[in-house]
Amino acid sequence: MRQRRFLPLFATQLLNAFNDNLFKNAMVLFVVYSVYQSEAAEAQFSAIASGVFIVPFFILSALSGQLADMRDKAAIIRWIKFAEIFIMLCGAAGLVLAWKGIATHTAAIPLMLLALFAMGIHSTFFGPIKYAILPQHLEKQEVLAGTGLVEAGTYVAILFGTILAGWIPVEWAAGGVVATAIVGFFTSKQVPPAPPEGPKQAIDRNVWRSSIELIRSTTHEREVFLAILAISFFWTIGAVLFIQFPPLAKNVLYASKEVASLFLVMFSIGIAIGSVSINALLKGRVSARYAPASVIVMGLFVALFWAVCHEWQATTTSTTLMDVSEFVSHPLALAVLAVLLLIAIAGGMFVVPLYAFLTTKVDPGQAARTVAANNIVNSGAMVVGSLLAVSLSALGVPITEQLLLSAAMCIVSAWLALILYRAEKPEAAVA
Repeated sequence: MRQRRFLPLFATQLLNAFNDNLFKNAMVLFVVYSVYQSEAAEAQFSAIASGVFIVPFFILSALSGQLADMRDKAAIIRWIKFAEIFIMLCGAAGLVLAWKGIATHTAAIPLMLLALFAMGIHSTFFGPIKYAILPQHLEKQEVLAGTGLVEAGTYVAILFGTILAGWIPVEWAAGGVVATAIVGFFTSKQVPPAPPEGPKQAIDRNVWRSSIELIRSTTHEREVFLAILAISFFWTIGAVLFIQFPPLAKNVLYASKEVASLFLVMFSIGIAIGSVSINALLKGRVSARYAPASVIVMGLFVALFWAVCHEWQATTTSTTLMDVSEFVSHPLALAVLAVLLLIAIAGGMFVVPLYAFLTTKVDPGQAARTVAANNIVNSGAMVVGSLLAVSLSALGVPITEQLLLSAAMCIVSAWLALILYRAEKPEAAVA
C-alpha cells in the first residue's frame, strides 16, 4: 500500500469507483424518488440505466483488451481519466437541469443517460487494465492480496459514493463528480509505466470479429474459461438484484432515498469484508476452494431476505416513506441490514478468487485480453439478467417474488464453481 507500484493505481481505482457510484446513485435515486411515481416505471428506468452502462462492455471489451496488452497500460489509464472530466461535465449538466426541473424528460434525463453510457465506455477500457497491471507490478504471491485490496477498496469507495448520493443535494453531487474526475486524473499520472510484455501485434478494430476470437481463445485454458462462466452467471444474478433493489426499497420496505443508500452501504461493506476474508482463508493461493459454499450461502441469505421482506409488509401498516430514524426503530430493521450484509460478504468471497484466476493462469501478455473476454461474457450475462428482470415486471411478477429466482440461480453458480475447483485439483496435487 505504501509503494508506488501499487498505491497510485489503488487510489485511481478508488476515486474511479467513488465517482462512478456517486453519479449513478445520485441519478437513479433522484429519478426514482423525485420523477416517477410508479413501481413499474421505476423498475423500467433502473433496467434502462443498467443496460445503457453495460452495452459498451459487450461491444468494446475486445478492443480494450487488445489495447491494454499491446500499449503501455499506465498511458491508457491517463487518457481514460482525462476523458472522465468531460464525461462528468455532461453528467453534471443533466443533474443540474433535473434539480432545476428544466426539460427533465427531454434534456436532463437524456444527458444523464448519455454520461452513463460514456462512463460505461470509460469502465470498459479501464477494467482490463486494473486487473492485468497487477501481475506486472506485483510479485506472484502478492497478486491475490492485491486483487483483494483492489476489490475491497473499490467497494469502500462505492460505500462512500453511495452514502453521499443518498444524503447530499443533487446539485452538490453535480459539482462533486467533476471535482473527483479532476483529482483522479492527477493520481493517474503517478502510476508507473507498464509497457506491453508480449510481442507487438496489429490491433483488430472489427469489434465483432475480435470479440468472437477473444472469447474463443479463452476456451483453451479450461480453468480460465470455467472461471469466466462462473463469474458471468454470478453477475446475471447481480443484475437482477441491482435492478430489483431501488423499487423494492421504495415500494416494499417503504424506505426513503437516505435509507436506500444505507442498504447499498451494507452491500459495499459486505463485499469489502468478503474480499479481504477470502484472501486470509486461502493464504494467498489462487483457488476456487470456497467458491461453491460461498455462493450457496449467498443464495440462502437471498431467500432469507425474501422472507424478511414478506414479514416487513405484514407487520408495517404505514405506506409513507420512512426516514432513517423511523426505519431503525422498526423491529425488523436490524434483520434487513444484517441479511444484506451477509449476502454481500458471501458474494465477495465467491467472486474475488475467480477474478484472480483470470490474471494468474494465463501468459502475462494475454492478461488484459483475458479480463476483456470475461467482460464481454459478463456483460452479455448481465443484459440477459436485465431483460429477465424487465420481463418478470412486465408479466406482473411482484418485485419481492423475483428475489426467489435470484436465490435459485445461486445453485447454478455453485455448480460451475465446483467444476472449476475439481479442474484445479490435479494441478494443486502436483504442486
